[in-house]
Amino acid sequence: MAEKFDVFQWANEVDEIKNNVSVELFLFNKNYTPYKVCYSDSLTGNVKEMFMNAAVKYIIEEADKGLECRDYELSDGEDKVIYRTDLSKVGRAETLLHLIENEYKDIDFFSDNEYEFKKIKGIIAKFSYPGGENGTKVFYIAKGISASSALKGASSWELNGESFEPFSAEVAIKMPTDNQVAIIDNTVVIFNQPKFETLFQYDYKAQVIAEEKAKELQKKYKLSFSEGLTLDSLLQDRKPLLKKVQAFDLENEMSQEQLIDYADKMELELMTDDDDSIIIMDDKDLAMFVNLVNEDYYVSPVNGRRYEIKSKKLLEDAEGEPPRG
Repeated sequence: MAEKFDVFQWANEVDEIKNNVSVELFLFNKNYTPYKVCYSDSLTGNVKEMFMNAAVKYIIEEADKGLECRDYELSDGEDKVIYRTDLSKVGRAETLLHLIENEYKDIDFFSDNEYEFKKIKGIIAKFSYPGGENGTKVFYIAKGISASSALKGASSWELNGESFEPFSAEVAIKMPTDNQVAIIDNTVVIFNQPKFETLFQYDYKAQVIAEEKAKELQKKYKLSFSEGLTLDSLLQDRKPLLKKVQAFDLENEMSQEQLIDYADKMELELMTDDDDSIIIMDDKDLAMFVNLVNEDYYVSPVNGRRYEIKSKKLLEDAEGEPPRG
């Protein structure tokens, strides 16, 4: 668990064995698909320095100056603080590590001609050293990469002394030097909160809201999900839907039976099982369910055509008419 992890003890342990650590690099794209990366032996020292040594040195040196490690969920942008959270809470990071650890043989080597560097979101270094129950201990350090930081060989020149020459590589990458995110065992250590949130698309407040709203919805409606899916995770990934759900007044929304009847009248393919639980197979099913609760489907009395209403504004009662409702 994250609250039991001691980042200062970890830093001192790694500092003692840093010369026996091996490192492997992976790029990953915006879908968190990892790619293997080869690198020259002459870069090994630089890789260790920029990823591992810089993070370990920062923790050890700043510990004497009052550096603290607190739970990310209680973060408030304080100075002299790094944060930690459980890996299980950061779904995209957990998925990335699962692929690296369990699907290694199926991971392709990165080639710009085949995969395009502009689609790359970050780089993650896997460090291994002797120890632990399995004979090897592992930790990861990840950094975000901006496509704008890359230089394409076809449109770039090298300045060699006083002379411009053709750029010799397909792509050159300006590697970020700041400490951003480390993943040790089942703990995510956050050095830079905004970059962590951007790198793994993690918004704790949105997650908390999604979890609370999911509980409320599932108290009122019977829902059935495909294996591996949950309502709160689906809502967290669909912020426009989450915003709509936040505005629900569930005490006054239609019942399960009314909602299913409404879907039938709108000729929508809302799936239900034998006990009338609404089946959610993917985010499209979720969108239909949320839109039904929000009464976003309408049949025009003029032309009889069906519409999905993207935006609704309640009109004032006409002058002289009694209030509705």
